Amino acid sequence: MNTRPKTTVYMIRHAESIYIEGAERERGLTDKGSEDARLIRELLLGARIDAFVSSPYRRAIDTISPLAEAAGKEIAIEEDLRERQASATGFGKDAFMEAKRKLFDNPGFAYPGGESSIEAQERACRSLSRLIGQYRGQSLAVGTHGDIMTLMLNRYDSRFDYTFWTGTTMPDVYRLQFVDAGTLADVTRLWPQGPSCHLPKPLREADNADG
Repeated sequence: MNTRPKTTVYMIRHAESIYIEGAERERGLTDKGSEDARLIRELLLGARIDAFVSSPYRRAIDTISPLAEAAGKEIAIEEDLRERQASATGFGKDAFMEAKRKLFDNPGFAYPGGESSIEAQERACRSLSRLIGQYRGQSLAVGTHGDIMTLMLNRYDSRFDYTFWTGTTMPDVYRLQFVDAGTLADVTRLWPQGPSCHLPKPLREADNADG
């Protein structure tokens, strides 16, 4: 009989938000983003989530708020789950994707005023590991971002990389199952939109939160 405790983490990437330079923490969701947040509530309402935590950025909080309210839970803010600071000044539209590729492909590299993949991964995974230990054997929902979510997953499996990041959607939902308070045993994509070809095997998609 398998008695190893299993901890479930729902990684919920924020819904659509219009980029506003200098407003990384404050910008919220578009109308479509707000509607998708309500769809996430319906998707995970039966998942029996024990606790909710989020990046301090408004768009991440707003994406999981409808679900947290329906569950009667408060959202705890985790500063170290914030999105990666890519640079102090940002990138032009044409240079953005190439800059992101360089950051993912060269984990120790950082642009001026920004974080390398190693630096961002370290601070986010410290927070995630503590939360997994704190809620061992329970279920946890995390309001997050595409870049930092990919880096956290990459800590457990190197196939979560730039290509995976480019295949994520806004929003996106992944169910992670950990055993022994730190071993990632399974990842299942739950959000029904977007391409599935970027999911590394043996990851899989699911029809619903209980499947």
